[in-house]
Amino acid sequence: MRRFKCLIALVFAALVVVACSTSPTGRTQIIWKSDAEMEAQAAQAFNAMRASAPLSTNRAKIDFVACVAQAVVEILDPPYSEYEWELAVFDEKSVNAWAMPGGKIGVNTGILEITENQHQLASVMGHEIAHVTARHSNEKASRASLTGIGIEALAVILGGGYSGGAYTASQAMHAGAAFGLSLPHSRSQETEADIIGLKYMAKAGFDPRASVDLWQNMAALSKKSPPEFLSTHPTNDTRIENLISEWQETLPIYNKAREDGKDPQCEKNW
Repeated sequence: MRRFKCLIALVFAALVVVACSTSPTGRTQIIWKSDAEMEAQAAQAFNAMRASAPLSTNRAKIDFVACVAQAVVEILDPPYSEYEWELAVFDEKSVNAWAMPGGKIGVNTGILEITENQHQLASVMGHEIAHVTARHSNEKASRASLTGIGIEALAVILGGGYSGGAYTASQAMHAGAAFGLSLPHSRSQETEADIIGLKYMAKAGFDPRASVDLWQNMAALSKKSPPEFLSTHPTNDTRIENLISEWQETLPIYNKAREDGKDPQCEKNW
């Protein structure tokens, strides 16, 4: 049994050493997929969405989203400040927004129903853009590939093949990967995007305290949520607590931005 444990450790060590980097908050990331590869895939997916999903024709909504997004993008550091950011506003009722590698931003009009002002929408924009600057899509894709390879290798080691006992071992490893590796990692990405996004919105002149109002609106919308340990996102209460804990750092950033003349005027006038 000890020999098998050593073999398992060696397999994981060989896989994990593929590539390591550090996220903007100092968290260690395993990334081996190239940014160019991820950006090409994102561009293809983004273009497919724009071609198939209904785009909003409401000029007031489009201008509002574009105003907030532009204000946040303008404060980014290179190389992200050098991207040609693209925005699409989809006429969809679902409450959703996202950003993709290479500078692609998608917003469903449904999210505008719960964002009461520019500050709350900036909380969404900052969070989604932070996923890009923290290379979360790249990290997630790399992690998924790495996990899949690790499961196959361990199944062979534990069972000697892909049938009988090896199949059971593979199933067990899939369950372990889902609950012990993938989900906690996704929650850490979400929390990290919250932290980075708060700084982005504050630096752009949006009040970071509005992020709490936004998530209170989210909580009211989703009265039933899965337990946190089975969710890829922090619970609303946990998220709000984390956001408030960041105010000590982000409020001075916001005040400094306002002193420097950062005063976005993005009006929700429909």
